[in-house]
Amino acid sequence: MTTVALDTGVGPLLRSWRERSRISQLELALRADSSARHISFIETGRSRPSEEMLLRLAEHLNVPVRERNALLVVAGYAPRYTETALDDPAMGALREGMDRLLQGYDPYPALVVDGMYNVVAANQGIARLTAGVAEHLLAPPLNAMRLTLHPEGLAPRIRNLREWRADLLAQMERQIALVRSAELRELYEEVAGYPVEPRTDPQEWDEPSSSAPFALPLLIEQDGRLLSFIASIATFNTPMDVTVAELAIETFLPADPETAAHLRSLAP
Repeated sequence: MTTVALDTGVGPLLRSWRERSRISQLELALRADSSARHISFIETGRSRPSEEMLLRLAEHLNVPVRERNALLVVAGYAPRYTETALDDPAMGALREGMDRLLQGYDPYPALVVDGMYNVVAANQGIARLTAGVAEHLLAPPLNAMRLTLHPEGLAPRIRNLREWRADLLAQMERQIALVRSAELRELYEEVAGYPVEPRTDPQEWDEPSSSAPFALPLLIEQDGRLLSFIASIATFNTPMDVTVAELAIETFLPADPETAAHLRSLAP
């Protein structure tokens, strides 16, 4: 460890991540095989963490990959994680794997989004579900949050829009707290400002009795039918690239036999 000036910058950043995780210096030290005194010295700028220690602390604090690069730069090290465009030839195997996964999930809807909720891949199940929404919402870059919550998007067809909207906005809030992105904050303020039509008939919004009770369903009308889905989100394990770290695969599982049977009937 090297003694550095108090105004090193990385110490306050690490303290901010630790406090956000709501763990003590002692607990972090135990997780990182260090000491509370050592962590205190790093946070106050009395010691400069090694690159290895910095990455170890970031790992135990669940710091996103993009933010780990920022910590490294502030501490005077080179960024560790690359950021490769998804259309780069080096990403060929990843793109092929995602496409196979999405097509294999069809006729159930599935898509892949990046850190700004832009859709980078989707299957025919998503195309069928979004048929009829305003064309400007389907123009690239297609954004999943705008598509879902915009009054000209899926929102008018979502029977439990208030519940689903609250869940999506809470998800965005958690992400904003983690990555502190001004661009993401702007997107949140935009979609949170979309009007929500008042409920006119309470009975109309009752969840079908056959819907699964184990998670909040997405209740959406399509071609005169009420479809019920349970959403799940998957990310890549131990990503070593910023782009990959920010990808999420979202799949929609039929929540009742009627929805499953209807979707299967649409399969070619």
